Amino acid sequence: MTLKYLDFEYSESEDGAGTFDAMASTSPLQVALVHAEIALVLDWAHTAFPGLRGPLDEGFEWDFNLQGLQEFTAFETLTYNEDTHRLNVTASPPGVPRHTVTLSVTGTPRFAWRSGSSSTRASFQFALEARTRRDAADSATARQG
Repeated sequence: MTLKYLDFEYSESEDGAGTFDAMASTSPLQVALVHAEIALVLDWAHTAFPGLRGPLDEGFEWDFNLQGLQEFTAFETLTYNEDTHRLNVTASPPGVPRHTVTLSVTGTPRFAWRSGSSSTRASFQFALEARTRRDAADSATARQG
């Protein structure tokens, strides 16, 4: 299994701190999958750098910013009235919501190097495989118990 929804881009500040930015915008059917990928990435960071999350300017190794937005789209039919010289607008009922999530993970040069700035997906692949194995083991234990 690989990261399917989060596609990270990497940037670096003058002081060497690296930022990995990802955004996913999906229908309600994929929200749980996107949330699972975000949890995977944050699990990896917490595991690789335990107890080191916080503001970089206060001496911590890494931090993250996570935001979500739900948007409803309503299509509009626009017509022009030659007599009144105005547009007439008729809106349709709102459609299915679109869920957009952004995740920014920022870290010191040590964090950025360890995260694999040239291939973030590969860095998180190991964590994903480990989590999949852990989840399978937890399920097997639950079935036995």
